[in-house]
Amino acid sequence: MPHLDLREVALLLRDTDDVAVATRELPAGDTLRHDGHDLTVRTTIPRGHKIALRDLDAGTPVHKYGQVIGSTTTDVPAGEHVHAHNLGMAAIDHEYEFGTALTEIAPAAETRTFQGYRRADGRVGTRNMIGIVTSVNCSASTARMIADQFRGPAMDAWPHVDGVVALAHDSGCGMVPASEGGQILLRTLRGYAAHPNIGGLLVLGLGCEMIGVDTVLAGLPADSDTLVERLTIQDTGGVRATVRAGSDVIRALLDRLNDRRRETVPASALVVGLNCGGSDGYSGITANPALGHASDLLVAQGATTVLAETPEVFGAEHLLTRRAVSKEVGQRLLDRIAWWHTYVSAGGGTLDNNPSPGNKAGGLTTILEKSLGAVAKGGSAPLTAVYEYAEPIATGTGFTFMDTPGYDPVSVTGLVAGGATIVVFTTGRGSVLGGKPAPVLKVATNTDIYQRMREDMDIDTGGIVAGTVSLTDAGEQIFEAVLAVASGQMTASEDLDLGRDEFVPWQLGAVT
Repeated sequence: MPHLDLREVALLLRDTDDVAVATRELPAGDTLRHDGHDLTVRTTIPRGHKIALRDLDAGTPVHKYGQVIGSTTTDVPAGEHVHAHNLGMAAIDHEYEFGTALTEIAPAAETRTFQGYRRADGRVGTRNMIGIVTSVNCSASTARMIADQFRGPAMDAWPHVDGVVALAHDSGCGMVPASEGGQILLRTLRGYAAHPNIGGLLVLGLGCEMIGVDTVLAGLPADSDTLVERLTIQDTGGVRATVRAGSDVIRALLDRLNDRRRETVPASALVVGLNCGGSDGYSGITANPALGHASDLLVAQGATTVLAETPEVFGAEHLLTRRAVSKEVGQRLLDRIAWWHTYVSAGGGTLDNNPSPGNKAGGLTTILEKSLGAVAKGGSAPLTAVYEYAEPIATGTGFTFMDTPGYDPVSVTGLVAGGATIVVFTTGRGSVLGGKPAPVLKVATNTDIYQRMREDMDIDTGGIVAGTVSLTDAGEQIFEAVLAVASGQMTASEDLDLGRDEFVPWQLGAVT
């Protein structure tokens, strides 16, 4: 019986790579044909994991995607499973270049549109929601009590409003407002208050907090048409009185907001966050590069896309600096990574603490490997800007980056605070994230997780590995889904009413 060719059961991403990625479980003892030679599988290799294609001595740099993903910690014979037991971090000594790999994205021949909510400040929302923004954790429970009265069938009376969400958090007092952490929280709260998906706003405080209601509202644009109300629990007479008053306020806002309608707007008005979580060995092969192609299609329309998760581009940042439109933009990314080294060191960690146990079970071994797959979400367009966490994102700027942690709720909160009106989220292990007021579109990296968690997923890109769909076609499918969701089509996470508890501002600094 002839042996299977390696490419029938594994993916060789670059001809010079030292490993290939199994597309099904490879039992120990199987013999594969590769490069004119027999390759015997020495130990069972799970789907999505790596097989050594040649003998690798201890200390040898290992290549995947044509890049180093780590160094062998022991001798690794050909046919062996390459993973955490024999592959470790490699020393990173990149020669950083700026703007040496710019690929211009030509404007699209056809201008695409969606049905959105045009705001007075020029931005366009994909949803028409009421947000209850809490200035401090002390008003969080009260905000939730108010919002809970406007869920499910209770919203039938206002068919043109997409919901009421309590944006409750764990801070707002016991901190120094002028500190880095205080400014991040303030940027986040102001970003949500001014978000184009928020048509009506109730800012709810206790009344004695450090970051108060008026401080939050000071961030609204002068030409904003957001319907705004404010309450403090102490001035209103306590929790019960505030819940009653707040409910009346929300009903009045709903009556007014229900008069607003979607209108046809160009796709250039979109700001799309690019995120991932629960990654696996297929993430950098299927969903992430497919999303990268969709990102390029959006940039061609004049839209803005925003990559994030700084700890998950660490080790691949040299690929992004080469795409920076200027040295200043590229250096800003490197400055943020340098900040992260100091930040994690102060906490007794390092940036190579990643990947997570779930990532490793899915086939990822080092942060270098994970990052090389993660940056694929950014496509090939030039990097035009680097933003700090929750910093306002300028529309019409093409492909950009925001400095956020890798922790999904915190990262997505920063993107939405910056103005992302849709988030596309890739996952290989299965994520259940939502992100109100922005819809979150879930893209599965493999068909198994798509079918197993069908009610949580929107798009399956596993066909790229199976050969039933091309990467380009998968990217176009994501692009079309973004336009449909922007026009009001509900995502799986919205259908499940997820996103109320994923508002998690990044907390930094001392709590006094």
